[in-house]
Amino acid sequence: MTGTKTRSPPAAARARAGTTAAREAPKKAARPVTARAGSEDAAVRIDRLIAGLADWRGATLAGIRRVIREVEPGVIEEWKWMGTPVWSHGGMVALANAHKDKVKLTFFHGARLRDPHGLFNAGLGGNRWRAIDFRQGDAVDTQALRALLREAIDYNATHAVPGSRGSRR
Repeated sequence: MTGTKTRSPPAAARARAGTTAAREAPKKAARPVTARAGSEDAAVRIDRLIAGLADWRGATLAGIRRVIREVEPGVIEEWKWMGTPVWSHGGMVALANAHKDKVKLTFFHGARLRDPHGLFNAGLGGNRWRAIDFRQGDAVDTQALRALLREAIDYNATHAVPGSRGSRR
């Protein structure tokens, strides 16, 4: 075996040890969860958000929340993304944001839902999300909203919807 260069056993052992150590290195600690799904903390945070909106946006957001809870009493309220109320049931269903001139209700799988009443008026070009922008003075068609929410919840029940990971609840 002259002319063939081999590694000395200590070098090979060191190489293996280095790769083993890299594989067995402790993983990064997950971010701390500040409000667990369904916890009072998430609900309290949403209550505070609504109370802090002392104009029509607070009333609109409270009305949306009430309809969501009526449609599915088992819905999980979560607090994600630096202050966004999210409602989940078998996966994320919808989120709401209060903007300066509107309250936006976004459906995670809105592009897959039928909208016979034409509630979706934002995010229409995307391949996943659809949204409803409520502006001051807009009348909320609660029956149509209930039907859309029920369809979104049913969609989650009949499709493999990934759960959220690493977000605050």
